[in-house]
Amino acid sequence: MAQRPKIVLVGQLLTTPWVLDAAQRIGVDVVLVPWTGTSVEAARQATAVTEVLPLDIEGDPDHALAALVERHRADPFDGIMAGNELVVPFTARAAKALGLTGLSEEAAAIVRDKRAMRRALSEAGLDVPGFVLLERAEDWTDALTLRFPVVVKPVRGFSSLGVIRVDDKEQLEQAVGRTWELVQARAHKPVETGGGGGVLVEEYLDGPEISAESLVHDGRVRIGAIAWKGEITGPYFEETTLRAPAQLPTEILSAIEAEVVAAHQAFGVDQGATHTELRLVGGVRPVLLEMGARIGGGGFMHHFVQVSSGIDFAADTLRVHLGREPLCWTEETVPTGHAAAYLVPVGTGGVFRRVRGLDEVLADPRVDHVSQGVAPGTVLRPYPAWSAYPAIVLSHHESDAAAVAFRDHLVRTLHVEYEEQG
Repeated sequence: MAQRPKIVLVGQLLTTPWVLDAAQRIGVDVVLVPWTGTSVEAARQATAVTEVLPLDIEGDPDHALAALVERHRADPFDGIMAGNELVVPFTARAAKALGLTGLSEEAAAIVRDKRAMRRALSEAGLDVPGFVLLERAEDWTDALTLRFPVVVKPVRGFSSLGVIRVDDKEQLEQAVGRTWELVQARAHKPVETGGGGGVLVEEYLDGPEISAESLVHDGRVRIGAIAWKGEITGPYFEETTLRAPAQLPTEILSAIEAEVVAAHQAFGVDQGATHTELRLVGGVRPVLLEMGARIGGGGFMHHFVQVSSGIDFAADTLRVHLGREPLCWTEETVPTGHAAAYLVPVGTGGVFRRVRGLDEVLADPRVDHVSQGVAPGTVLRPYPAWSAYPAIVLSHHESDAAAVAFRDHLVRTLHVEYEEQG
């Protein structure tokens, strides 16, 4: 009997099970390197997981890599893949050390550094907003050369953590200080997991936000879904809703695709899945904000690709990281409808109790999955000091209009309850 292929999945949260389910579906064994705070016992019970390696990537990536190399010598892996944004550079480094398919270390470093992304895009002749890097909070006056409004953000941020819109110079010093505090909270972490990097201030781009979910194999890019995120104007940038396919004219969709493909080439991203965020300036001109070299949303953007294009996104991403050609390169795929996500807003924040109305939503036939990784008693912080979403509801619909109506229903139905503070 042929041995099942074995892939190392680094930093995958168990509350986002799409990659694990895909591994089970296509007959791949998972060696899980759990993310911080994940119980080893729970990891052992997860779908498709045959082995758990509790490595301290956040605290000691060098030792973690040495342990992974030693384990590979004893019983070789067939592939390695990043399960979250913060481990992309480590996973690229490990792929090189193990001789497995993956991003180059240079490409992984670029997509984890917003200044490096801006420079690479500019050198490739693509549009970028004006920007300034601040290596100290007291250098905030360097950004006064930019056109207001501007956006202040961590160079190595994620999930809109510390991202603040500033409309005039009077607000700038305070906003830079706030973001700088959030950056400093991770300053003790290695660069691979978001430590250091400073603060970027860039000119605000007016227009709706969209995302593109892509699969890349040996440099060839295929976009599986373009999702509509709507008008997110700040001052903080909490995402609450996504819908795919985005209802846009063909010429704008073509422009988005061209911009995304060119960005992959500019960054040197040639293997795996990517999640690219863009603004449609004036509602028509796509300008890239950032790219993540992993399946977006911790894995849930698989749902968007699968529903709106028919591609088994998580499974084909696994195939790429195993050194195989994805099936969607040669097999015809058929969309099954419109996909949507509602990310329940944090609101005021506090000590989390529950999401009221969730039982009713779970019973709705339009709902495909509810992801809830927040336990009662957890302190949730509102933006810009975001910590987690109370819940994420994924659903499918016959039309975009139906998806909008369901989103409105969820807004009325779901309410976050916090413990009363004395």
